[in-house]
Amino acid sequence: MRLALRQLEGRSAGYYLLLAALIALTALGLGAAWAMEHHGHIITGMNNQIVWGLPHVFAVFLVVAASGALNIASMSSVFGKTSYKPLAPLSGLLAIALLLGGLAVLMLDLGRADRLIVAMTHYNFKSIFAWNVILYSGFMGLVVAYLWTMMEARMNKFSGQAGLAAFIWRLLLTTGTGSIFGFLVGRQAFGSALLGPMFIVFSLSYGLAVFMLILFAISKGSQRALDPAMQDRLARLLAIFVSSAAYFVLVYHLTNLYFAKQHGLERFVLIDGGIYTNLFWLGQIGLGSVLPLVLLLNPSSRQSRTALVIAALLVIAGGMAQMYVTIIGSQAYPIEIFPDYQVSSSFGDGVVAPYTPRLPELLLGLGGFAMVGVIVLLALKWLAFIPQRLDSFPSDQLKHPATQSNT
Repeated sequence: MRLALRQLEGRSAGYYLLLAALIALTALGLGAAWAMEHHGHIITGMNNQIVWGLPHVFAVFLVVAASGALNIASMSSVFGKTSYKPLAPLSGLLAIALLLGGLAVLMLDLGRADRLIVAMTHYNFKSIFAWNVILYSGFMGLVVAYLWTMMEARMNKFSGQAGLAAFIWRLLLTTGTGSIFGFLVGRQAFGSALLGPMFIVFSLSYGLAVFMLILFAISKGSQRALDPAMQDRLARLLAIFVSSAAYFVLVYHLTNLYFAKQHGLERFVLIDGGIYTNLFWLGQIGLGSVLPLVLLLNPSSRQSRTALVIAALLVIAGGMAQMYVTIIGSQAYPIEIFPDYQVSSSFGDGVVAPYTPRLPELLLGLGGFAMVGVIVLLALKWLAFIPQRLDSFPSDQLKHPATQSNT
């Protein structure tokens, strides 16, 4: 099978309007980061208890989705599903763009992005944050090498090995991201070994949802029909990933309910946590799991492009709600230093920490999403990442795609 790729023409007014809007939103995000650095985090809703605010919700979502965006490439090179091979370069591009957008928000939210050089040159291997610096940079390098083996005919023979290395590394990366929270014992909801594998499953659904939206947008923008069989495959795959994510969430909360010391936390999240309870049930479970599954498992709606776009958007919205509850809700819940005792002080011990996101935080987070869009739009116009044909894909073969010739 010869892999024929093409560039996005990008000559229409719609393309340039979208690109201009995304660049403007990216500029607003950079302006918000400058304001936060200049005036301090006092202009945000963050405080001594909530030190990771809304920008971290955007950043972690993008980083986790970056791993999952490589799903399609892994399906072709690692699992031998030839039908996904024409979409593999687009999958790799999206993984790089999402990671860059997430890391940009993460670094700018820290207030002193220039001190990243310290983290890169002075490693504390007892810190999970130091591990993640290696994981992120390694993932970026491996995906670039993977793209090279896919798109350069002379390097095709190494595509399988590069794909396997990228697949293993993405599992390590997402485990490391989840372990940032899983290794923290200073918060009641963190310090759980389940968070590492749970973030892996989250990445599968988030990344595929983003990939589907980009693919559908390319199909509509270039006025080329997408193969119904491929559309159905993607819908079924997303349904499997969403179901798996919901299963891990169920296991996580059942595990917490089993331990008496976690009953207060579970009551806070599931019953009387205010916005966090609403986001959990309405956002994460309702919008992010139940409704997408209804659309994805219904044969009639699965054939509708509009229904699949809605399902992908709902998965992304549910993922954002999940990250908000996981990151911010876990910080808002008071630390139980003395179980079975009520604790109070002038510092706010024993009290749910208040937090209201402010405009600079929202703009910074949206700027990260916009940055992803700018990278993807420019890359699609300058380089050949799109399959020559979207209306027909090869059937799966026993022959491993790494042994096939590409151009």
